[in-house]
Amino acid sequence: MNTRHALVDGPLGRITLVASDDAVTGLYFAHHVRRPAREAFGPLANDPLLDSASAQLAEYLDGTRRAFDLPLNAIGDAFQHAVWSIVAEIPFGETTTYGAIAERLGDRALAYRVGQAVGANPLCIVVPCHRVVGANGKLTGYAGGLERKRALLELEESAQVGAGRLFW
Repeated sequence: MNTRHALVDGPLGRITLVASDDAVTGLYFAHHVRRPAREAFGPLANDPLLDSASAQLAEYLDGTRRAFDLPLNAIGDAFQHAVWSIVAEIPFGETTTYGAIAERLGDRALAYRVGQAVGANPLCIVVPCHRVVGANGKLTGYAGGLERKRALLELEESAQVGAGRLFW
């Protein structure tokens, strides 16, 4: 396995992009919850996949990209992959709740497990777990911190919605 990483500086701080073979496997903030050990990232590298991931991330963060077009390979169990697949379908500028994802999986009682799976998402931003909010619309948990979650949601909201929002 050819694991390597690139560092991207931007408005949310330094982000580490990790790739293994021909797929992106991780996107982590400096103080990311559940951030793997540095050794798991492999060497610092420049290659077409990491360059493309870096460019797409920069475009997303500057507001010129709404979706990513990258080969992905998140490591997780079957339940996590089911949750991440649903999260990947949340449209740009929209949110859903942990309970709604649990209902799509067939049992609203799975909401807590859904939250754990969302929190374990190794491809935050690309698999947009920031678009998952609490049942009451409140911002809850984000591996990169709630300020980053808020910033990502604000980046995606329309100007009309932003003008009417006073608080989360």
